[in-house]
Amino acid sequence: MNRQDLIDRLQQLHTNESSRITINPHAQQRVAIVYPNTYFVGMSNLGLHIIYEEINAHPSCVCERIFLPEKKELEAYEKTKTHLMSVETQRSMDQFDVVAFDMTFEMDYFNMPLMLRHGRVPVMSCDRTEFDPIVIAGGPCATFNPEPFADFVDACIVGEGEGIITDLLAVIRDGKFEGLERHEILFNLSQLAGVYVPSLYTPLFDENGTFTGYDIAAGVPATVKRHFGALAKAGETVVATDFTEFGAMYIVEVARGCGRHCRFCMAGYCYRVPRVRDLDILKAGVDRAEALGKKVGLMGAAISDYPEIDELVKYIRSKDMRYSCASLRADSLTQEVVDGLADSGQKTITIAPETGSERLRRVINKGISEENLQTAATLSAKSGIQHMRLYIMIGLPTETDEDIEAIVGMAERTQAYMAEVGCKGRLTLSINPFIPKPFTPFQWMGMNHQKEVDRKLQYIKKSLQKNRRIEVLIESPKEAYIQGVLARGDRRLGAVLAACALDRGSKSFKSEMKAAGLDMDEFNYRERDFKEVLPWSILDMGLSENYLEQEWYRSVDEAYTSPCMAGCKRCGVCK
Repeated sequence: MNRQDLIDRLQQLHTNESSRITINPHAQQRVAIVYPNTYFVGMSNLGLHIIYEEINAHPSCVCERIFLPEKKELEAYEKTKTHLMSVETQRSMDQFDVVAFDMTFEMDYFNMPLMLRHGRVPVMSCDRTEFDPIVIAGGPCATFNPEPFADFVDACIVGEGEGIITDLLAVIRDGKFEGLERHEILFNLSQLAGVYVPSLYTPLFDENGTFTGYDIAAGVPATVKRHFGALAKAGETVVATDFTEFGAMYIVEVARGCGRHCRFCMAGYCYRVPRVRDLDILKAGVDRAEALGKKVGLMGAAISDYPEIDELVKYIRSKDMRYSCASLRADSLTQEVVDGLADSGQKTITIAPETGSERLRRVINKGISEENLQTAATLSAKSGIQHMRLYIMIGLPTETDEDIEAIVGMAERTQAYMAEVGCKGRLTLSINPFIPKPFTPFQWMGMNHQKEVDRKLQYIKKSLQKNRRIEVLIESPKEAYIQGVLARGDRRLGAVLAACALDRGSKSFKSEMKAAGLDMDEFNYRERDFKEVLPWSILDMGLSENYLEQEWYRSVDEAYTSPCMAGCKRCGVCK
C-alpha cells in the first residue's frame, strides 16, 4: 500500500458519505476534529457530529475529520512516511491550526500520542512551537479527569462542547490575528469558563509520590467549572455513512443527562440535569433519517424514560421504519417500545439490573427489581423477541459472596420465567468488573482485587454452565484494571502513555508503569480518604461540597435517593 492508496482510501470514504453541510476548505481557521479510534468506531459518536456541524457553521472556520487508520493502514503510513490526513481534503494533521480530540473511552488514551506522532505534531504540549497546532480535548474523559493525557493537550473543554467550542476557537483566532504568542493565547483560553489549560496547573507530589494539589499560575481560576451548554435544537447524525459500528443508522439524541442517581455512573453526575428534546424536533430527525433510507438510532441515557417515548415510537412505526435504542430501563419499558423493536428486527431485549441482589441494588441506587425483569420478559414474549441480555457488574462496594450467589439465582429465575411466558431463546449475562469513576460517590473506593474478581467470575460461569439457555460473557478483567488506573490517574501517566505509543500500546502498560516507578495496585486498590486531594479536584461539576461523600454514606445505609425533580436543590447543580 503506497501513499496514493492511502489517499484513495480516504477519498472513497468521503465519496460514500451523505452530509447535511458543505465545508469551505479555504476558510481562515482550519480545525481537525480527531477521534482516537477508527472511522468505523468514531463515526458512531454523536458528539463528533454535533461539534463538527457547529464549527463548520461559522464562516471563518472549516472543520475536517481525522481517524486512526486500521492496523495495516497505519503500518503503511509509517512505511511511506505519510502524515495522518483528513477525510475531507486529505490535509495532514500538522497543517491545521487547531487539533481537537474527542476523548470518550479510557482505552483510547493510548491512541492520542500515537496519532499526534503520526500526524507530525509534537506529542508533549511543552515541545510545541508557534508553528504547531493548538491541541485541545473534549468529551466525557476530558470532563471527569483529563490528567492522564493532560501533557498531550494545550486545553480541555470541561463539560458539554456546544457553544463553548465557538468561543474557544474565537479566542485562538483573535490571538493569532493580534500576533500573540502561544502562551498568551493559552492564558486567554484559561479565562473562559469551562476551559482547562493544564500547563497553568502544575501538579504537586510529596516525598511518597502522593498527589497533594496544584501550583496554579497567577491570574488563573482556582477551579474550572463545567460548561453546561444549551442543547443544539437538534442533536443527530450530520454525516451519514453505512461504514460504522452501528451500520446504516441515523442517530437522534432524544435526551441528555440522567436524573436516576445511580451511584456508580459518572455520566449521571457530570451531565446532570436531565434534559429532553421536543417531540416535534425528534420527528423532524426521523424524517431526515427516512429521506436517507436509514434506521433510526435513539440516543440517550435511558430512552424508555423519555416522557413521550410511545408517541415517538408510533411515529417511527407509522413510516414503516426500523429503530433501535441505546439504553432501556426495565421499570419504564412499554409494550409499544418493545413491539417496535421487534418489528425492527431486534432479536434481543437488553436490560441492566447491574447486580443480582436487591440489597446491592439499594447500595448503588439502581431501582430495578426482579419483577421488572419479569415484566420485560412478558413484554418481549408478546412481541416475539425471544432473547434477553442482562448487564451485570461485579466487585461493587460492600459486595459479598451472597451477592455473587444472587447473580446465579437471578439468572436461573429469569430464564425460567422467560420460558414460562414463551421466550424460548437465550438469556445472556454480560459481566464486567466495576471501575470506580471520578465524580461519583464511589470515587474514593478501591477496586475489588483482580484475583477476587476472577474467582467470582469463574464461580458464576461454573454455576450456570449446565443450563444451555444461559450464556455468560465476560469482559477482560485485565483491560478493566488498566481502565481503572486511567480513570483515576494523575499527570504522571502521560509519560507512561507516550512510552506505550512507541511500543505495543496497552499491552505495554504494565511494564511501562513499572519502568516509571508507578504501581498499578496502588492506583486501583487503595482506598482514598474523604479529605484527600484528588487529581480531578480542580474541576467543578456544580455539585455541593460533601454531596458525594453524603451519597457514599447513604449507599452504606442502603438509602434510596429519588430521581431529579423540578425545584430540587439537594445536589447543588440546580441551585
